[in-house]
Parts: sequence; C-alpha cells; structure tokens
Amino acid sequence: MKKTLHRLHRFSSSWTGTIIIVLFVIFFIAQAFRIPSGSMKDSLLIGDHLFAKKFAYGISMPHIPFLEMSIMPWSDRLRLVDGDRPERGDIVIFRYPHNPKQHFVKRCVALPGDELFLLNKDLFIHHNEGDEWIKENFKDHEMIVFSEKLWVKNPYMKEHKGIHHDPKIINQGHEQMMPLFNMPPIRVDKDNYFMMGDNRDHSNDSRFWGAVPYENIEGTPWFVYFSVDKNWEIRWDRVGKTPSDLEGESYLDLARKERLKHDKDDHGIY
Repeated sequence: MKKTLHRLHRFSSSWTGTIIIVLFVIFFIAQAFRIPSGSMKDSLLIGDHLFAKKFAYGISMPHIPFLEMSIMPWSDRLRLVDGDRPERGDIVIFRYPHNPKQHFVKRCVALPGDELFLLNKDLFIHHNEGDEWIKENFKDHEMIVFSEKLWVKNPYMKEHKGIHHDPKIINQGHEQMMPLFNMPPIRVDKDNYFMMGDNRDHSNDSRFWGAVPYENIEGTPWFVYFSVDKNWEIRWDRVGKTPSDLEGESYLDLARKERLKHDKDDHGIY
C-alpha cells in the first residue's frame, strides 16, 4: 500500500502526471470561464471569472482547452455520458448551436414540450405539465388564457430578480430586433432547451437562433473565483460567490448601480 501511494505521489509530482490531472479536472470536473458580455447582468457581470461545474448535466465530450479540439476528432458527438437535464431557471453554459467552439451562458426558461411566446417583451409560458399544475405552482403570478390554455406571464422574474428589461429599447419596427418584442407561439422540441439572457434586451439567445440541444450543454456556473470591472478594479465582494449568492438583494443592488453607471455602453445585442 505504501509503495502504491509513493508511486502515485511520484507520478502526480511529475510533469506528465500534473498535466494528466489538470486535464482530467478540466474535462470532467471544473473548467474556468470568463463572462465577456453583458447578456446575463445583473446576475453575472462582464469580467466575472468563474468555474463551471462540468458534471452537472452528465459528461460533455472533452475538448482540449484553447484549441477547442475534441479528444475524438473523428466524431461529431458533443456528449460523452447523459445525465441530469437542466431545470427551468437554471443558468446554463452551453456550446452555441451554430458554432460549437463558442460558449454561451444563459438562463433556461423552457423545457422540451413547453410552449412560449413573447408579447411587448413579456414572456408567456404554457408549461408541459398542464393547466392544473400551472395553477398549483404559479399561484402568485399573473396568468392569461390564450388558445384555451393557461399561460404564465414572466414566470422567473420574482425568483430571479436579476432579470430585467431596458426601457430605452423600444419597438421601432426593425426586423432584426423584432424577437425582443414579439414572437409567435412555439413548442420546444424534444431534448431541446430554450435559453434567454437575464439582460433581456441585450441578449443574443434562443429568441434569435432557436433552442439548444441537450448535447450542446456543458454545465452550470459553480462559483466566481475572480472578478474585475471595466476599470480593472477587482470586485472582491463577488469572489467566492455562487450564482445563488449573487442573486441576493445586496449583490444585485451593487450590480444595478454598476449597470446604470455604464448603461450608455449598451449599444446592441450580445
């Protein structure tokens, strides 16, 4: 036993062992990501550096860091082992369906079989569990009846208070911007998940390019290990915090102040 432990120690202390251990952690346990855009503020901010929990939804196909090259380059598969599925309200890290080398971070708002539409920016969802389930689980939410079904209006804003709209963004009839304001009813396909940014009027998400297949999903943010603002000042108050922590009122208040300070920099969808 001592000899085995000694060999393991020597192996882990070698360059080869260190590289293998680091790659194992990155491939299957945790990977570092940086939030490059404001699509998830006030929940996650530009300059937040976080670790993703890679095993939250099964095991995605490992890719070599920076090169984004699959360890199985002969295969197009993006998932190695299936696992849990995202739930409504989860913040999810996934590979952009139209460019799998690019990672996005958004909130899951609809599951397979859910129906949804947008009207004047408001999100309406008919959950696949049906009207009675909706009545039981969304008692404190505004609902409407449309097409003989019950729809919940903005079902996540009470629980996830970082979700917000920009009053400066108004409907001027630009075709490319229409999905921000109005979208006809759709049903989410099997094994697909509809994703939206919390910064609703500045987010390039499923409203524009469709739902995300399960195989594209990589994980969920675990905790912030470093955070810096646009002036390169470290946000010490965010370090070590989970997304749930950052949705607390005190952190959201600070995030809102930063957003209002720099709102003039919000020019488009990202």
